Amino acid sequence: MKLKNRIFILGISLLGLTHNATAQTQQCNGKFANLITDYCWSAHFPIRMAGVEVFSMNQEDNNSTSGTDLVCTCGQETGATLDLKVGTTVSFWESSHIVDIARKPFCLVGLGGIDLGDVMDAPASGRSTRGEGGHVNSTNFYHGNLYANPILYFIGVASDNPCLTQTPFDLYYSTSWDPLWNDEETTMMLNPDAYLYANPAAMLAVTADCIATSSGFSSPEIYWSAGCQGGMFPLTGMVSTHTGTARSASLLLQKFLSKGHRELLLWGTSYGGGEAGLCYKYPKYMIDKTDYKYSMLFPTPQTKKGHLCAQPLGRSTQIWAAGTTFPFYGEDVSFQVLRKVDCCMSASDADMAN
Repeated sequence: MKLKNRIFILGISLLGLTHNATAQTQQCNGKFANLITDYCWSAHFPIRMAGVEVFSMNQEDNNSTSGTDLVCTCGQETGATLDLKVGTTVSFWESSHIVDIARKPFCLVGLGGIDLGDVMDAPASGRSTRGEGGHVNSTNFYHGNLYANPILYFIGVASDNPCLTQTPFDLYYSTSWDPLWNDEETTMMLNPDAYLYANPAAMLAVTADCIATSSGFSSPEIYWSAGCQGGMFPLTGMVSTHTGTARSASLLLQKFLSKGHRELLLWGTSYGGGEAGLCYKYPKYMIDKTDYKYSMLFPTPQTKKGHLCAQPLGRSTQIWAAGTTFPFYGEDVSFQVLRKVDCCMSASDADMAN
């Protein structure tokens, strides 16, 4: 073996040891998002009524087929009682959740960087670097936290409107206590269909999906794709090729949301046919990526990047994320997640919203 090759391999090995050591001593960083300056408020638009755009704010929409009929109904006749609501279809984007992508287990980025410490045994996050055939590959592993965060309900924009999620702020899921998040074989219980897409044809569809997201929304049929971030499966915290914090965090956000749907932690709120979506939330085992937009809250609130401060899942981070993350303090990420809502709103609902 030539001397320069030995030096190269030794350097790579030392670099890998450094990263592994760093993973054990990582800091937990974060902040409480400022409602005024950090949230992407314009992303709640456009608002449609009976399929007609009422308020746009030049924001992106998935143009979901929630129905263009002026009249919609919810409920049914039960015996001698008629439980029926008549209204019109309303569509908008609701800021429903916050998702953390953290280097350290039990690190609550969205709660100001609170570190819960070693609550229980959890796989360590971190980055490993290896060299093969003269190439250097960097692999990342992160944890995630999911918070219920219906801010429109909190601030009383429409406190009694049934179209809005009406739950308290809550941390109701973390991968730090989920053994599936670090086990590619066991997590196949959630996504056994991953074997169907481990082929070149499926990867070509990922490329097409990436192109589509550059100017619009991802294709819901290509659910195994995370757009420009690569493949969706397996649903673990591993990023096989790390090329930047923003890209890795965006990929893990999509995996996290997909996993949430498969575990029925996240339900559908967009039109699913009949009364589903319009009248009630419903189980939606397969994620529809067009139901979501997201915006960075930490380390750099995306509102500082321009008027269009949220983007669909799968869009290239090169378009919006330049300079948003940085070493040490800026390597933990928190996202505002907006979910598409299609709803049948009656006149009495509108009165309660005022």
